[in-house]
Amino acid sequence: MPARNYTPENTETPNVEPNGPPSGSSPELKLAEAGQVDDVGLLKKAAAGDGRAFHALLDRHMDRLFRLAVSLVGNSADAEDLLQETFAGAYRGLDRFEGRASVGTWLTRILVMQTARFRRTRRRKPMGSIESPAFDASAASAAAGSSGTGGVDARIDMQAALLQLSPAHREVLVLREFEQMSYEEIADVLGVPQGTVESRLHRARSELREKLSAYLP
Repeated sequence: MPARNYTPENTETPNVEPNGPPSGSSPELKLAEAGQVDDVGLLKKAAAGDGRAFHALLDRHMDRLFRLAVSLVGNSADAEDLLQETFAGAYRGLDRFEGRASVGTWLTRILVMQTARFRRTRRRKPMGSIESPAFDASAASAAAGSSGTGGVDARIDMQAALLQLSPAHREVLVLREFEQMSYEEIADVLGVPQGTVESRLHRARSELREKLSAYLP
């Protein structure tokens, strides 16, 4: 699981301490009140300098984003690095949130962008460490048109097959089948037309079926 404490680094804004707001900020959000504030409200408070609001926002989305990161890069170590870069990017971009999409979609878009940058700079192949808990075998099996039975072995085989997909196909399949995002949301995250999402998803499902033929009877 990702670390719960996060302090943005290398930003021009004040550091966010794990247990308090940036120095010199306005009165911070009380932790007991965080659950009563929606995502946009927390983001606005964070943009105004409330560090606790920023941490409350991250806590809401951290587990989902971590699972997504593992799904995209294949191992928890790289996923944790990716999550830290995502949070740093979100912190730097607080003032640029326009509200055209949900905060969750906005954070997902940042994660996907950081994943693309990660692939360009690291070129690490994740196949040496298969972590099946990140994947829901039934969801992937449904996407591929298979039964999805077989327990742990099926989950491992499914992840191995997913990690063999092209990055573009893996992204669109994970966002649709695991994140249950709409075509419109996926188009917003990937920055492509909705028609491209639909055609890419069709090809991704076909590619996954082909990869699974090596594992399924």
